[in-house]
Amino acid sequence: MKNLRDVWSSRFMHYIGEVQKYMQFIFTGHIAIVLVFLIGAGGYQYSEWLKVVQTDFPAEVLIAVIIGILLAFSRPTTLLREPDQVYLLPLESKMSLYFSKALAWTFWSQVWIVAIVYIVSIPLLKAVTELTTVEIWTIFLLTIVLKYLSVRGEFSYRYSERGQMVWVDRFIRAVIFAATIYMGLHAQLLLAVIATVISVVYMMVFSKKSVGEPVPYEHFVKLEQNRMMSFYRFANYFTDVPHLHGSIRRRSWMDWLYKFVPYGKENAQKYLVFRTFIRTDDHFYLWVRLTAISAIIAAFVDIPVVTWIVAGALSFATTIQLKQALLSSGEFRMDMLYPLPDHARQLAVKQIVRLAMITQAIVVGLCAMTQPMFYIAFIIVLVISELTSKVSK
Repeated sequence: MKNLRDVWSSRFMHYIGEVQKYMQFIFTGHIAIVLVFLIGAGGYQYSEWLKVVQTDFPAEVLIAVIIGILLAFSRPTTLLREPDQVYLLPLESKMSLYFSKALAWTFWSQVWIVAIVYIVSIPLLKAVTELTTVEIWTIFLLTIVLKYLSVRGEFSYRYSERGQMVWVDRFIRAVIFAATIYMGLHAQLLLAVIATVISVVYMMVFSKKSVGEPVPYEHFVKLEQNRMMSFYRFANYFTDVPHLHGSIRRRSWMDWLYKFVPYGKENAQKYLVFRTFIRTDDHFYLWVRLTAISAIIAAFVDIPVVTWIVAGALSFATTIQLKQALLSSGEFRMDMLYPLPDHARQLAVKQIVRLAMITQAIVVGLCAMTQPMFYIAFIIVLVISELTSKVSK
């Protein structure tokens, strides 16, 4: 490596390759279908709601708060690694070049989220406010500027304060940004500019405070490790991540569920599989997340066909992933020492998955009660899950 620019380029290419490797497993066929229906159904519901929305709806407050919160969360992506705490120490005085590249990527990788949310809110602004097109897009440009300031501000705060009490910094920036957007949406551009200047001054305080301070390698390395670990945990719900080990939690508040497995030698595997499902974060949160998505769609989307398709797709995804996860435990287990039938674990996994899917069907069915023929969602979840369990290996 000739300089820090090459170091960043090398790590950035490795990072992009790592993300692409797992994204191809995340956005598979059935997930793409679900996303298409979710976006279509959400757009239809939104357009229908805009036809009847009241002119006194507090759109300015709602949009300002949401945008302010999104702007405040600007965690820097540095791609630093643990050995950098030693090997990059001689180059500490030149790290500004590396961090400028990191902050540029942080800005471009996060600004699109804020941009999409604001663009989606434009029809609402036109429906309930008297803002002109020029004023709306001026506020959009202001939002982009605020995002840049937020990225620089959070980095400077983390640099100078070593990440201590970062939630206080985020809260202050969220309030300032929300106030700025709110004033802009009320066509008080002068006050919006003043609030923007305040945010610049706030950022400069920590920027000047960080001058002369040593690079907080330990904090940035830990931040980067946590960020990548979150991505790997998310990817692990869709495919196996070899270097990721799922965490185990006691969840004593769910111990009463184990009483539903009768005590007896013939239920030993069923009891063990049930405990594995409840205690393993990867398995348990997989079921919780997909069930919650189906339930939310069933509760808020008034298009029965969309509800049925989403419920069927997610029941298929839940069943096949739970079954494979519970059967793929290849490490040594104490039950291997006991003379249990070879097919006992397969049968136990099948029973636990069926129980989980019956629970999911009940939740989705109850959330769909406001729709006509709500019971069809319940039937679809049960039928799809049972067929998937029988056909899959």
